[in-house]
Amino acid sequence: MDSMFDILMGLPLFRGASRERMSKTVGEAKLHFLKYLPGEKIFQAGQTCTSVAFILSGTVRINITNPDGRFTVSQSLMAQDVISPDFLFGKITNYPGDVTALDTVSVLLISKTDYIKILHSDNVFLFNYLNLLSMNAQKAVEGILAVSTGDIPERIAFWISALTQPRSFDIRLECKQRDLVGLFGVPRTALRAALDDLKIKGMIDFSLYGIDVKDRRSLLALLHNHSEPTDED
Repeated sequence: MDSMFDILMGLPLFRGASRERMSKTVGEAKLHFLKYLPGEKIFQAGQTCTSVAFILSGTVRINITNPDGRFTVSQSLMAQDVISPDFLFGKITNYPGDVTALDTVSVLLISKTDYIKILHSDNVFLFNYLNLLSMNAQKAVEGILAVSTGDIPERIAFWISALTQPRSFDIRLECKQRDLVGLFGVPRTALRAALDDLKIKGMIDFSLYGIDVKDRRSLLALLHNHSEPTDED
């Protein structure tokens, strides 16, 4: 079994740092290790994001719902994932959805103040975080292209890309097909044909009340110049 130090070295925002640098970081920063039991709420939608949160073990479920409750996107994250890291800074610093433990989950929290010190301590840490922020920001460009000129599968792909994290799995979009028709501004027959085609290709499954994503990577490949790396580690 990997030591806690090795686990920390493998976290995405710490990858590439030397063991010496990481050892010094662990010694200087205040690291908070928390454990949650199955069904426990880790974060609540709207809660202020004051720390960067790494999943060290276990699986969590994130549920994001729009204000009128017509659309809900659910996704699962597991060990080495970071929970909503792009909401630590910026104008909106609130968690976008509820985060719940699916099994016994261990989480590492590092306060924003300490994390800023870590970013200043080594360019590797800074570049890792800047790359993550840049990748998420570039989704906005994809979204404009997909919504304005893209076909229906591209629009669906953008929604999944924008509302889920790169390593997420067990993704479900809960909504009625009639609401998707209104959202995308397309005839119901065209939407159904697109959903049937994506299902045949093994990318999704669907019903009148939602879409289950079976192959997120293939779905995102429908977007031209999509910003996420092909290796979703």
